[in-house]
Amino acid sequence: MRLFTQHPESVGETYVEHFGMASGFGARMILGGFACMVHGVLPFLFTKTGSRIITDLHGRMVTQRSRHAASDSRQTA
Repeated sequence: MRLFTQHPESVGETYVEHFGMASGFGARMILGGFACMVHGVLPFLFTKTGSRIITDLHGRMVTQRSRHAASDSRQTA
């Protein structure tokens, strides 16, 4: 069971929360990848979609880690 909970706990999530976050990230990455592939063929389409999705996902991940780190420091203080 620990295999399923160790990593989610390390980022401050339950297994179900982590499943939702990871699935959402994966879906956005697939959509962003598709937009980039279409953009490669039709360069006038999706000119900022891929970079916008990457920036958004990075921001969400950093925010999530910062929130977890802040809650950890409050718990140990």
